[in-house]
Amino acid sequence: MTPAELSRTVLRSVRGAVEEQELSVPVPARIVVQPPPRPGCGDYASNVALQLAGQAGRPALEIAEILRKRLSGSAGIARVEIAGPGFLNFTLGDGAQVALVREVLAQGESYGRPDRSHGKPGRPGAAEQSSPPVPAPARGAREAVVAEALARIDAVAGSAGRQAAVPGEHPALVPAPYDLATLIARLGVDEARWVLLRPAAQDPVRVPERPVQRESNPRFRVQYAYARARALGRYARELGFGSEPGDVGVPVSGQVAGEGPSAGSAGAVQTLQSFHTLLATYPSVIETAARLRAPDRVVRHLEATADAFFRWHDGYPPLPVGEQKPLAVHRARLALAEAGRTVLANGLRLLGISAPEHL
Repeated sequence: MTPAELSRTVLRSVRGAVEEQELSVPVPARIVVQPPPRPGCGDYASNVALQLAGQAGRPALEIAEILRKRLSGSAGIARVEIAGPGFLNFTLGDGAQVALVREVLAQGESYGRPDRSHGKPGRPGAAEQSSPPVPAPARGAREAVVAEALARIDAVAGSAGRQAAVPGEHPALVPAPYDLATLIARLGVDEARWVLLRPAAQDPVRVPERPVQRESNPRFRVQYAYARARALGRYARELGFGSEPGDVGVPVSGQVAGEGPSAGSAGAVQTLQSFHTLLATYPSVIETAARLRAPDRVVRHLEATADAFFRWHDGYPPLPVGEQKPLAVHRARLALAEAGRTVLANGLRLLGISAPEHL
């Protein structure tokens, strides 16, 4: 279950409570569901009860309890708990992570589009095959690149992301210090676009002296994560096995890169959960980027996804080592790596940046 699906489930519970007169509030257009601020608070959280409390004229805890009873036992939800002044914390079922990987792989290039079930897996639906909106003429390098990226994001987000936005418009941007041709000549196409898209609208563009092809460069790190995931698939084929979503097993040493042995398996499991969460929240990031006219949201999500991929990869190697035979956990890990590769490729495509097979 993705956050979008969970959001729709919560929305149905609110609508049901209103129809059966348990609540007297206008049904909201959308419900925000996001990862909890701290580990140990479930997989996702929502403040919907606090949002409805004022309109209902009732304590948020009462509203949260009404919704908790309605949501308990829903397909894909293992547990619903109330925290603090009325937050709802959701723990998904045991098969949620495997189902997510299956969905990402089935949707392929279409993963991230709203109402994906209306189209064929891997292809946009009929309404999404039209050309993306043409951005308004832009004067500066940053305006041109941002407008182009927003046109792609709008085409993917559809009406879900454009409810409060006008295609082709974006917030006032701090201008780039050089024109686009100069930036491309100095940095190359990919680095120039990344440098222009990475800052938030109100932040200045910082142009490096030269592109750095190592992991200290976030753009290189994202592209390298994609290339590494592609390489895993090639190596697996050479070893005679393919991917199959399933249980990825336990970490090889109870730790992940950057953590000492004292971190134990808990740190590795948390890294695995973080990686799954980033894959699951990719569609909502695209919607938010369209609604806020902020392609930098996509950039930051790709950086976080690449970092989580490398940390997960070190704790859960997708390939057998030495004389070890390929096992079910290797096929499951390879499938998760392919899901990560799909999200990275889709995000890079929206930004107009290449996803190279080799680096």
